[in-house]
Formats: sequence, C-alpha cells, structure tokens
Amino acid sequence: MSIERFAFTIAATDGVARTGTIAMGRGVVRTPAFMPLGTAGTVKAMKPGDVAASGADIILGNTYHLMLRPGAERVARLGGLHHFMGWDRPILTDSGGYQVMSLADLTKVSEQGVSFKSHLDGSAHLLTPERSIEVQRLLGADIVMAFDQLVPTTSGRAEQVAAMERSMRWAKRSRDAFDAFDGAKGGEHAGKAALFGIQQGGLDQGLREASADALTEIGFDGYAVGGLAVGEGQGAMLGCLDFAAGMLPADRPRYLMGVGKPDDIIEAVRRGIDMFDCVLPTRSGRTGQAFTADGPLNLRNARFAEDREPLEPGCPCPACSRFERAYVHHLVKSGEILGAMLMTEHNLWFYQRLMEGLRDAIAEGRLQAFAGEFLGRYR
Repeated sequence: MSIERFAFTIAATDGVARTGTIAMGRGVVRTPAFMPLGTAGTVKAMKPGDVAASGADIILGNTYHLMLRPGAERVARLGGLHHFMGWDRPILTDSGGYQVMSLADLTKVSEQGVSFKSHLDGSAHLLTPERSIEVQRLLGADIVMAFDQLVPTTSGRAEQVAAMERSMRWAKRSRDAFDAFDGAKGGEHAGKAALFGIQQGGLDQGLREASADALTEIGFDGYAVGGLAVGEGQGAMLGCLDFAAGMLPADRPRYLMGVGKPDDIIEAVRRGIDMFDCVLPTRSGRTGQAFTADGPLNLRNARFAEDREPLEPGCPCPACSRFERAYVHHLVKSGEILGAMLMTEHNLWFYQRLMEGLRDAIAEGRLQAFAGEFLGRYR
C-alpha cells in the first residue's frame, strides 16, 4: 500500500481527546504519541532497534546540535540522518528555537535571525528561518519545525507580543524556505517531508489566538503549542492548554513541545494534544530514576540494595524481565554504563505503555476512568 506524504487520520474521540494515525513515507505514527529525544543523532544509552522495540514510532532530532556537530551538510553527504544513525522510522527535528532561548547569554536576536556563539568552541553562527529549514531538510527530517522565538512565560507583555509577532513572520519565511528547498539535496524522501508551525503567545489568550490565526492562514501540515513547560508550573500550563489547543485546526496533529511528565501528558491528551517529546525518561534513566505506575523510584536509595523485585513488577520490558532492583542499584551506585542503559530502556517502555493505554482508552470511550485510575495510583 502506498503511504501518503503526510496524512493525519482521527480514528476515535473521547471528549476533545483523539486517537489516530499520522502516515508518512517512512511509517505510521500512532497518536497520541511520545517521541524519545535523539538530540544529537542518538537516543542516549539506547540502540535504535531497542528504541523501536519499546514501541516508539518516531524520535526527535535537534537542528542546533546537529548543525554544529557533525554538520548538516556532512550528514547529507553520508546518506541523511536516518541512515547515519540507523533509524528507519520517522524523525521530527526541532528547529533550534529552544536552544536559542536556553543559551540566551550567547545569543543576539534580530529580525534576520539569531546570531550565537557555539557552546562547543565559541565559533560564531547565524541561525535564520531559512537556515533552520535548510538544515532540517538536509538532515532528511520527516517532520520539519518552523523557526520561532521562544521567550519565558514570565516575560513582560511587550516582550511576549514582540516575540509572538516575530515568530509569525519567521513562520512565513520558514514556509517559503520549505517550499523552495531543492529536494535533490535531501535524499529520496525529501519530497515527502511535512512542515509544522509553532503557536506562541505565552499564557495570554489573545496572543495565542492571534498566533493560531496567523499560522492557519499560512498553512501547515501540523501545529505545535510552543512556549510552555518553561517554568510556569503545571496549573498555568494546563490553564493555557484549555484554550490554546482548541484554537489550532482540528484536522491536523497538535504537538505540545517539551512536555513529558506522565501526569502532564495525560492532562494534555484530555485537552486535545496528539504528540509529545521530553528529555525526562532518558535523562532520568541516566541519573537513577525509574518511572513506575506507583510513581518514580530513586534507585540510588539504599533500600534497594537487596531488593529482589524488578524495577516495576509486571513490566514486560527486557530490563524488568532479566534484572532485579538490587543489581540495577549496584550498577547505578557504581556508575556503570549498563545501569543507565537498563534504566533508560525501562523508562522508554513505561512511556510507550502509557501512550498505548491512552490510545486504547480513547478508542474505547473510557479515557476519564483510565486517567483517574492512573493518576490516583501514580501521584
């Protein structure tokens, strides 16, 4: 069966929550979907086949990091990011906007774009909407993100207005650059790439609406809610999602960027979000935290030194099937690489099982019961 360039299908709804599929040239993404971070061309401590075995249909790569090392042009010469890292399923690439904000002391924003110094060697660079799109297309991304300006939600209104309006101008430039890209530079799948726009506006309902209107007029394959999960707290974030998500076209995927605590994901799905990414499961795996249905466990804790249970009883992941908490505790305390590998593997399985549970609950019309049971136990 021939797969469309990009086709989003909603199979079932429960309230405003949706479950469905995104069909692309390299495969089908089941939604709601969680994307593990493969920031620099690898999901840390995991082999690509093991990431796929966890249930992940799609991963995320990052424009900022890959353009600095090893370089987009080099990756393109070596066959594109999928071939380079050994991942044959879809990849979404972040535009670099978040890194621009997080490295604010090394950057300068103008209408042209963002000039910055590399955190690796101090070399000077200019990242514009056009260059961001070019990098993502050279990498061979299946989903390309428009370049935007992200400012903290605690910024003053004038700064929020200016950043949102500039992001919309950059969104149009991103659209134009995407459409003008020479597909021959991006490999055999270059013509099948999709482009997502990013809604901005902080916690302000009027700014969010203006941003959504501007993006819809430009036209994108999918739409992201950006500028959240940057310190405003869960209550404020969910309050924003109460109005922001519904402003975006209902027939396109909605992606909440950078959000990944299990309870945040459940609450966002209840508000109509389809896609997520977050560093949390992989970073936690490297720092000794395991996610379980009964809440996170700190495997550094001495109480696990002789614990014969798996990380999470009943979990079907390879780490839980073969190893006990006592052994993983020993690995973590000893700083052994295997500890990070096993913890990360389990966490990714946990997240993908959560997404599967959400998809099934929506399809069966029992999302509220599923959410209540999960959150009651997890919290």
